[in-house]
Amino acid sequence: MRRTFVPALAAAAALTACSASTGATAQAAGPAARTLVVTGLGEASAAPDLMTLTIGVETQANTAAAALRQNTTQMQATIDRLKKSGVADKDMQTSNLSVNPRYNYEDNRSPKIIGYSASNMLTVKLRDISSAGAVIDQAVSDGANNLGGVSFSFADDKPLIAKAREAAVADAKDKAAALARAAGVTLGPILQIQDGYASPPPMPYMDSRVMAMEAKGAPIAAGESTLSASVTLIYEIR
Repeated sequence: MRRTFVPALAAAAALTACSASTGATAQAAGPAARTLVVTGLGEASAAPDLMTLTIGVETQANTAAAALRQNTTQMQATIDRLKKSGVADKDMQTSNLSVNPRYNYEDNRSPKIIGYSASNMLTVKLRDISSAGAVIDQAVSDGANNLGGVSFSFADDKPLIAKAREAAVADAKDKAAALARAAGVTLGPILQIQDGYASPPPMPYMDSRVMAMEAKGAPIAAGESTLSASVTLIYEIR
């Protein structure tokens, strides 16, 4: 007897097997888990132990060469003084060096060059904030005549970041518990943890615990610096 329908029967059998397999997989996977996503914020504050500022020298002369030469002399004296005060080479970095003409704009005439000015800015890290006032005073007395860009931070901010993250996790858990109660659901296990940002503010936070350090020179108020962190938790809910 001739077998004329074998290919059709084989295809049907394969389709039946495929459908059965797909159904079994869908049944095994079950419905997708319901989740609750919360983001917590945390902060940690401490007195900073690192002060960064710019110390500069600006000079003027009739020629560019003379202005730069005078500037170099005063800046070298400033650097030498900083080294004597305990500032390491790695904590000093030139941030700007320029020589520019000076113009006379009087009487609405065409600008006329009347001299040159040289500027050299040095970014300095001071690791002993309590002596910062005295160090700055000495640097100014040896030739520096431009100060600015003061900021406070931490030589090692990892412990403070860890505290901020712990506070962020606690905040996220509190939010999750409150939302679950309000929604009438039960929190299951945490399915995923996503670390967010951890960053300091650009300027120190001042409060009633500000520490005014009256060094020999200018008084320096370090205050407190605050690090912030965020953490996102994804819970299964029932």
